[in-house]
Amino acid sequence: MSVERERTLGSGVEHVLNYLKRRQLENPGFLYAMEDDCGNVFWADPTCRLNYTYFGDTVVFDTSYRTGKRYQVPFAAFTGFNHHGQPVLFGCALILNESESSFGWLFQTWLQAMSAPAPPSITVEPDRLIQVAVSQVFGQTRLRFSQPLIFKETEQKLAHVYQSHPTFESEFINCVTETKTAAEFEASWDSIVRRYYLQDNDWLQSIYNARQQWVRVFIRDTFYGELSTNEGSSILNSFFQGFVDASTTMQMLIKQYEKAIDTWREKELKADYEATNSTPIMKTPSPMEKQAASLYTRAAFIKFQEEFVETLANPANRISDTGTHTTYRVAKFGEVHKGHTINFDSLEVKANCSCQMFEYSGIICRHILAVFRANNVYTLPSRYLLRRWTKAAKTRDPEEQPEFSNSCQESLTVCYNNLRREATKYVEDGAKSIQIYKVAMDALDDAAKKVAAASNKFRGATPGTTFPNRDSFPSEEARETSTAMNHPGGEKERTILELTTELERTGQRCKVYRTNLLSILRDMEEQKFQLSLKVQNARLSLKE
Repeated sequence: MSVERERTLGSGVEHVLNYLKRRQLENPGFLYAMEDDCGNVFWADPTCRLNYTYFGDTVVFDTSYRTGKRYQVPFAAFTGFNHHGQPVLFGCALILNESESSFGWLFQTWLQAMSAPAPPSITVEPDRLIQVAVSQVFGQTRLRFSQPLIFKETEQKLAHVYQSHPTFESEFINCVTETKTAAEFEASWDSIVRRYYLQDNDWLQSIYNARQQWVRVFIRDTFYGELSTNEGSSILNSFFQGFVDASTTMQMLIKQYEKAIDTWREKELKADYEATNSTPIMKTPSPMEKQAASLYTRAAFIKFQEEFVETLANPANRISDTGTHTTYRVAKFGEVHKGHTINFDSLEVKANCSCQMFEYSGIICRHILAVFRANNVYTLPSRYLLRRWTKAAKTRDPEEQPEFSNSCQESLTVCYNNLRREATKYVEDGAKSIQIYKVAMDALDDAAKKVAAASNKFRGATPGTTFPNRDSFPSEEARETSTAMNHPGGEKERTILELTTELERTGQRCKVYRTNLLSILRDMEEQKFQLSLKVQNARLSLKE
């Protein structure tokens, strides 16, 4: 890296750090961290952490903007998909120095910021350093390499083949995305490699060795949150696409970062409004289709409806029957060779399909729906209605109780984060209408009285009971001083020590109260902004 580039990056990082410090002063729930000696930076706002509690079932680690890829900012982002299939943000980073340890630090820092378990699956670019760090930090998380990036790099490395043989690209993509079994993939791959004389090509050999991490037939048993079955059409950097590009400098990054957040927030609010206030067009009189329309978001329903209508052209043929367990073969008319096998349990109304679409995307496939039709199953069983694709994805089930783990007994910060997360959900529901707002305010008044009563009751408790963090306990120096004063002449000194300790505790409580107050004020501003957007959308709807 040139001296001029180092100077430019250094100035840009300082600009970003000043922004992060200011944001944290405004909102203590805003987190950022910097890796010692490396200069790598991570940050996440409260909305990122809240998004992860709703949609952290799969994560995309987007490193499209790393240094050396024609971009000026070594920017990275943790993203996912919301209930509308739109990208959501879980956190951001600047990666100035790349190494296994640096990526490991970043993943560990991000996971701590989320205050939640590691995601079940993660999608990354095919990179050895990232792969090693993922395996070290996330353990049981299923790793997937971005298929579009592999397709793109294959086109670059095999440019001579693409130019000389126009059919190679379609054959290669079909081999990866359309093969139904591992054996079928192996046979197709072998045929392509031999016909185009690519047996000794190092790139093809390297991606073949990694096939378990990117070829559809090997990864379709894991949830990746994509409503589109054509993975090749998706992109890794969807959240910041159009906001961060080759012309974006470090000084411009924060402005574009905030613009992307505001844009996607507005799109989500608009999709929420449409899902709640409009009814999609039904294509059948089926009660199952009506059920799906009433529960799913618009994007999820469109995908379900597409599968549901296809059951008319995909009849279910019984292969074997052993009591309550039946095996079916479902295929499109005239395409029996492309059929899928479904095992159906009529007692539990449970089925699994060899296509594994439900496992991969969370939307039930046409093959299982065809079996349901054949067995007069008129409504979707609850196990096939993933909450994350419904209109209620960001509201808690009434029967679901808040989780109170032992961590809350170990850290005041964790307790604060848990309370804040629940309060944010409460504010979102309470601001939906004037009537709900009044009910919410009355409930808050009652809650405030109960909290005040509890505070008075436990005011005399020990520091370890009220604020059980490390700072609540006397330091080694304080303990030595206390021991030295255990004699008849030390009564006055002992009193001074006790008063000093009590003063420190009071100061700690004041800091906590101030932090909570600042956070609440920030949340109120956030809710005010979101409410104004909803009002604007409502006005636009009325004009239409």
